[in-house]
This record gives sequence, C-alpha cells and structure tokens, in this order.
Amino acid sequence: MNREDFPMFNQDIVYLDNGATTFKPNVVIDKIKDYYENYSANAHRGDYDISYKVDLEYEDAREKVVNFINAKEKEEVIFTGGTTDSLNMIVNGFFAPIMEPLDEVILTTTEHASNILPWFRLANTKGIKIKYIPLDDNYHVTIDNLKKVITPNTKVISLAYVTNVIGDIRPIKEITKFAHENNIFVVVDGAQSVPHLKTDVQDLDIDFLAFSAHKMLGPTGVGVLYGKRELMEEIEPINMGGGMNESFDNEKEIILKDLPARLEAGTPNIAGVIGFGAAIDYLNKIGMDKIQERELQLRNYLIEKLVKIPHIDLINLEADSGIVSFNVEGIFSQDVAYYLNKYNICVRAGNHCAKLVKNATGVTNSIRVSLYFYNTENEIDSLVELLKDKEKIMAEMI
Repeated sequence: MNREDFPMFNQDIVYLDNGATTFKPNVVIDKIKDYYENYSANAHRGDYDISYKVDLEYEDAREKVVNFINAKEKEEVIFTGGTTDSLNMIVNGFFAPIMEPLDEVILTTTEHASNILPWFRLANTKGIKIKYIPLDDNYHVTIDNLKKVITPNTKVISLAYVTNVIGDIRPIKEITKFAHENNIFVVVDGAQSVPHLKTDVQDLDIDFLAFSAHKMLGPTGVGVLYGKRELMEEIEPINMGGGMNESFDNEKEIILKDLPARLEAGTPNIAGVIGFGAAIDYLNKIGMDKIQERELQLRNYLIEKLVKIPHIDLINLEADSGIVSFNVEGIFSQDVAYYLNKYNICVRAGNHCAKLVKNATGVTNSIRVSLYFYNTENEIDSLVELLKDKEKIMAEMI
C-alpha cells in the first residue's frame, strides 16, 4: 500500500519496526528540502519575505495538527522535541507545582519509560505515590480494574492509549469519563496510537496528550503537546528564552507571551515542523480508518501463521493494533533479531523501553514486530519462513 512513495523501499529490506520509527514518504522529504533550499530563515523573528513564508508554513502545520486531533484551537497545540519531551513538560510544568505528598498517580506496568520515569522523579522529589492498575489475563486495562485502585488521593491517571509491547487499545473515553466524575486528570501517551487510529481529543475528553511526528511518517525531533486551553495556561514553562517572552527589564519584571509561544522557547525544529505538516496531509489523504483496517489485516495474517509454529511463544495474542510480541523458545530475543537481520528483516528485540512489563508478563525481553500500512503479506511470509526452522536459527547463531 503506497510503497512507491517511500524511497527506503528502494533497498532490499523488510522493515517491521514501525513502533520505533516509520519511513518517510517523498512528500515529507521534499517539503523539508524545499524549506532548506528556498526559504531557510528563522520563525517568528524576521521582518522580510522568506521569514514571513516560514511563519506561514510553521503555523499552517500547527493548524493541521489541530484539525488532525480535533483540538478546539491552536493555543492547545505546542510543538516539542517528541513524546518524551511533551510528557516531561506535562509532569514537570503542570503537575509538579500542584501535587502534594501522598497524592497518587495511576500507571500500569506496561507503560513506556517516558510515561514512568518523570513520575518516578516526582515521587522522589515530592513524595507522591505511584500505583498500578491490575491487568487482566491478556495484560489489558479494564475500567473495573482501574476503579479498584482509585482513592480520594488519586490526582492523575497517566496511560498510553496503545502500549508499545502489548499493543492493547485502552478504553480512554470510559477512563476519562470516570476520572472527571472524580476530579482526576487524565494524561495520554499517544506515541503508538495517534499514528494508527483516528484520535479526537474532544470526544475522548483527554486533558493532556503527547505524541511524536517520526512515528507517523514525519521527521525525528518533533512532537506535540496537546492540552485543554485552561490547563495549558497553567503550565509553567520549563525552558525560558527567546521567542516566549514579551519583555524583561530585570529579574522581577518578566512578561511572557500568550500560548502557544509561551511554551516554545528558542528556535524550534522548523524544518521538522513543516515536514510534519506534509506527513499529516499524507495520512489524511489515505484516511486513518483505512490505515487501522490495513494494519489489523496484517496483524491477523501474521498471528494466524505464528500460532502454527510450536516454538513461538506469543506474548500478546489478543490485541487490536499492529504490534505483535513473541519469543522463540529457548533463544535469546536479540539473537533472533541478529539472525533475521542477516536476511534484511528488521525487528525490535529487548525490553522496548518498557522495563516494568516483565512484572506483568514474566518475560524480560521479547521480539517485537510493529506493522504499518505499507507492510505486505509477502514480507510477513518472509519473516515466518525464517522463524519456522528453529535449528537453522540456532545454527546461524554460532
């Protein structure tokens, strides 16, 4: 599907690590090249034509994000360095000033490090309490299990919409409804969801959402922090500097700009943001519903084949995303990845930046295949054929 648009496919490669990053279509590459070649100036600083062109393109990309996630207004969308940057801004800029000792944050053991470590730091510096939602037999989150850990001290629930190892889609709309009925904030890590399924922040009633451009055909080093306007107004800027202040005469007289500039200090990744706008156009042209449908077709095709191989241990048999995690019985996951690499097949192996997953699954490391719409059944066939012969894998490890 649309493979001719991606120059990386000119190589003899089977790329199944889309959860880590995605390939970039020509339209994104060309858009970035156009900026560097034809109007390479700074944003929001110049009083000349090419700088004005930058401003238009940069803010046009913001409007595209606003529409893509159905935010109410541009002031709710901040460009950051990525999901990790966005989550740290949320935790340190919004929650750190308002949380008190013994306030609770609810997580799961299947979260990415970016949605755990900032909260761990807050636990160590502010004395907040970390609690985890019990998972069901498929390692999924249910609203009933969430309710078991909520107390009057619960301040925030912070969850991935889709997790990067289990690949489960969380019932975010149910969670936000319950949370808001109990005066609890909801933070959503959208790194593995926004690129793969239609996301409507108003319908979901999310308080904060973080996601990255590079996982949805865009450039690396660009992310989005979305938050409801009234909450974004309360974030204390983590970075202070150029572009985010109106004036300062001394340490007591500092006037900051309004949103979104107030939270975008310094020269941004201009080329990346502009390229991200092109990526959103590309995804919209295909349609997010079609993308999700295609990924599920590919996942089901892969699962049907893997369950027939006796030495494959599937970790997330039940999931509604393009993430499939498994191991080859008796063989270290990274040895399998090295073996597959000999045949130009790219998969992820290890703990996938989710080091607490083992507390739920009992599995420390795994092989992860993460599919995107441009993958094919033929690629899956190539992977499965190599995984069938355990003796061949072991022989080639030597």
